[in-house]
Amino acid sequence: SSSIKKSLAAEKPHSAWEGSDDSRNKLLRVASTSKLISKVAKNADKYVSVWYIKTAKMSTREKNSQEGEYIKMFMRGRPITMFIPSDVENYDDIRTELPPEKLKLEWVYGYRGRDCRANVYLLPTGEIVYFIASVVVLFNYEERTQRHYLGHTDCVKCLAVHPDKIRIATGQLAGVDKDGRPLQPHVRVWDSVSLVTLQVIGLGTFERGVGCLDFSKADSGTHLCVIDDSNEHMLTVWDWQRKSKIAEIKTTNEVVLAVEFHPTDANTIITCGKSHIFFWTWSGNSLSRKQGIFGKYEKPKFVQCLAFLGNGDVLTGDSGGIILIWSKTTVESTPGKGPKGVYQISRQIKAHDGSVFTLCQMRNGMLLTGGGKDRKIILWDHDLNPEREIEVPDQYGTIRAVAEGKTDQFLVGTSRNFVLRGTFNDGFLVEVQGHTDELWGLASHPFKDLFLTCAQDRQVCMWNSVDHTLEWTRLLDEPGHCADFHPSGAVVAIGTHSGRWFVLDAETRDLVSIHTDGNEQLSVMRYSVDGTLLAVGSHDNFIYLYVVTENGRKYSRYGKCTGHSSYITHLDWSPDNKYIMSNSGDYEILYWDIPSGCKLIRNRSDCKDIDWTTYTCVLGFQVFGVWPEGSDGTDINALVRSHNRKVIAVADDFCKVHLFQYPCSKPKAPSHKYSAHSSHVTNVSFTHSDGHLISTGGKDMSIIQWKLVEKVTLPQNDIVVDIGATKVPIPASENAVQSPAPLPQPFNEMNQNESVTGSSPASLESNLEQSAEASEEQSEEQSEGSSLDPAEPGYEEPSNETSEEHSESTVTEEQQDNSPAS
Repeated sequence: SSSIKKSLAAEKPHSAWEGSDDSRNKLLRVASTSKLISKVAKNADKYVSVWYIKTAKMSTREKNSQEGEYIKMFMRGRPITMFIPSDVENYDDIRTELPPEKLKLEWVYGYRGRDCRANVYLLPTGEIVYFIASVVVLFNYEERTQRHYLGHTDCVKCLAVHPDKIRIATGQLAGVDKDGRPLQPHVRVWDSVSLVTLQVIGLGTFERGVGCLDFSKADSGTHLCVIDDSNEHMLTVWDWQRKSKIAEIKTTNEVVLAVEFHPTDANTIITCGKSHIFFWTWSGNSLSRKQGIFGKYEKPKFVQCLAFLGNGDVLTGDSGGIILIWSKTTVESTPGKGPKGVYQISRQIKAHDGSVFTLCQMRNGMLLTGGGKDRKIILWDHDLNPEREIEVPDQYGTIRAVAEGKTDQFLVGTSRNFVLRGTFNDGFLVEVQGHTDELWGLASHPFKDLFLTCAQDRQVCMWNSVDHTLEWTRLLDEPGHCADFHPSGAVVAIGTHSGRWFVLDAETRDLVSIHTDGNEQLSVMRYSVDGTLLAVGSHDNFIYLYVVTENGRKYSRYGKCTGHSSYITHLDWSPDNKYIMSNSGDYEILYWDIPSGCKLIRNRSDCKDIDWTTYTCVLGFQVFGVWPEGSDGTDINALVRSHNRKVIAVADDFCKVHLFQYPCSKPKAPSHKYSAHSSHVTNVSFTHSDGHLISTGGKDMSIIQWKLVEKVTLPQNDIVVDIGATKVPIPASENAVQSPAPLPQPFNEMNQNESVTGSSPASLESNLEQSAEASEEQSEEQSEGSSLDPAEPGYEEPSNETSEEHSESTVTEEQQDNSPAS
């Protein structure tokens, strides 16, 4: 008997996966960062090398019950046996390679307004810039196009626009990569026209994350000031083009909400936050602080935002609804030091009920303010008298950001993750919207370019993947967790957290039917291929079966599958409606005979040749190669096979979407990996034509639409070429890289999202610093929403593989984007 061993480690005792279902359920919902950190720690301690694969002829004793060759893998010490299908002549001959197909980020649905501020601006290109997950989106609302800056490695939290309105600085949180190495928080300065990264700042300086930042104005944006998320909220001043830190000081242990350079006094920086405003004098490498004194005025709980008047006065908006004007008074000069100025309150204005959340200085010198509780936007004249006001409708939430738009328009970012465009006369139009809590449910329409999402926010949303618009939304009584379209496309079934499930009309969104199975969370809804049966998988360990009639409008219970000893995670039907394959929280793969009374099939080797209509089970012979080494069994949240059966997409717990070849039956199979999410990826689904893949985020609340791009390799070299694009083959030189057209000398860096796999656990600083010197391939790749129309001459489909890595080897800058020739 042949046996293959892959880095065999001490087998885990069974205690490693003991523990109640309840604690496992919690694992699924735990916050992404803590999840990553704890998971990484666990991986390091316990689950090193789960792989122990063997193919073996059965012993005679085993043969009585089960026939055939099998593969065994261990997950948390638990053996998982998978029988090798009859059509596999020799398992040793199977090769898993990278699929020729790749993904290209096409559209990002959603905006992060809930816990951010001052993060929506209009650029001279006519694009609205904002962020969600680790993507900065540039959305042209007139042309309905998006471009994406993809340099970040984790959640983007803040954004500042340079005085030239072209360069942008964005700051991110700390993250953790899949091997537990910290991804350090930093600021990236980039060009919003070319999407080239100009500088990466603060690696090794900032702690936890970047809270707020601002470009200097009096010296035309040479400097950048940053407040980090450490306990001391360090203020640092940078000459960003030289990447040099000029000054650094602790500000306060209280929350800091804003930092700004004074527009005309180059030596003044202002910070504000919980119960404070500080005026900093910056000279050389020293920063000295003067606290703003409230005196006879009530000290606010929070000073929320800053703005400046033409005469140099400072405006603050606070949690009491007050705008204060701070004017500089001159005090006697100290001999040899010249006069000192102190900012003191010269005027108070009651502006809003609830807080003043944002101040926006307009081109004409007037001021816009956005209120919290009252949801009002007020226009103030040059003497700060209120001139116009408008209320943001309640369904959009409270105001988080206000910016000036074209002509008399303004843009508003809200706490319910809307970006609105409006005027005082005409009210608001919705430009961007998304979910406001974790997403888990996702389903693609069987023949239209539509997909449906449901989330913890109780919203069910039907999206159009061609127009990138919301077709409809409906609020359920409770959070939806899983969904599936009836094959007729007429209805969609949605399972919730309580065991209740709803059937909605896919066009009118009317409630068609409502049922309850058990009282625990439903994890999967799956119609049979002809739509006559529905299987409902629950956290109570059962699969409930219904006979479906009237095109998905009538349901009568047929039976239930009992036999799993943990909650159901995934299930698939055979094309003849006879069999179901299911996975559970304790890594079981079971098979069910439905016509003979939903019976468990004891002899699992009998099922090795069954065809499956869909493949969403994460455990099985055809897909087990997607599991990373040392996995603890919760690393993969979802998997889906394309309709053409060429590729598998995987949603993992480390913010990545993977594309594997199908079938994937060898351990540690290579994959293309894509970064855009900044939290565990909860689900993936191919659209009906396999033209696109949709992925959903957990804590990042984003929906990302990827285009499937088929690649061909030219025989004479390894350069990847887009089918249909007019790219000239490049002779294969030693380090051939398909580089973009020369751009104005950008700061060079290898795309950081190509997290270099297989590198030693060196500190990330050196990793990112190296990437700072490696070749800049991002420029053209990231500008996928090119402003040239595909029909125009000179249009070239840019190859956005920025966030991709090849897992089979360390990615060097030479190989970066060249898939190995098959």
